[in-house]
Amino acid sequence: MAAQCALETEPTTAFTRDSHPLERGRIPCVSDKLIAVDAPADIPVEHRDTPIGHLFEYHNLGRALVAVEHPELLIGMCMDNRKTLLMPENFAFKLRTSGANMRHNEFRVAYAIAVGGVRHMALIAHTNCGMVGLTHKMNAFTRGMVDAAGWDETQAREYFFQYAPFFEIEDEVEFVKLEAQRLRTRYPKVSITPLLYKIEDNRLYLVREDLTNS
Repeated sequence: MAAQCALETEPTTAFTRDSHPLERGRIPCVSDKLIAVDAPADIPVEHRDTPIGHLFEYHNLGRALVAVEHPELLIGMCMDNRKTLLMPENFAFKLRTSGANMRHNEFRVAYAIAVGGVRHMALIAHTNCGMVGLTHKMNAFTRGMVDAAGWDETQAREYFFQYAPFFEIEDEVEFVKLEAQRLRTRYPKVSITPLLYKIEDNRLYLVREDLTNS
């Protein structure tokens, strides 16, 4: 479906849960893959008053950052340095790994659930991810390991070919959606939500998983 981002009135800037976008003549920005959250009522009903909804309120909507007593959320996201989330101290456990791929981090995920007590996880991919098209970066990787790490070229190439297939992704949105589905089979009692961080505007977007009405 075509993106629907029409704004007929000025968007509100102060955080409030009272207004509804349709009541203001506003249509939430929706694409075939993403849902924008630009107002409290853009948060889907199933995420309101949950840690996922709170994350949108803090990062996208300017909710005051008041420290919380216990972590509410586990965040799995890419190691990329261009992403900074706005949220209170102690709000979330954070795991950073290449491309938000949790396959080699599942013990840490399990620990945050079993011992840390979280029951919600945000899995956050981002635009312009370095893991997209990773195999095309073999020469750059090899040169970097030779020059900066002191490896010989053969060692660097073999290492790349051994590990690149585990981390390469074709599309950020599709990958994070499938990774969330995989993690749900591992931790069926945990609510796991795929999100996208757009480097271009530093905002979080909800990844659409049910496209039957698109």
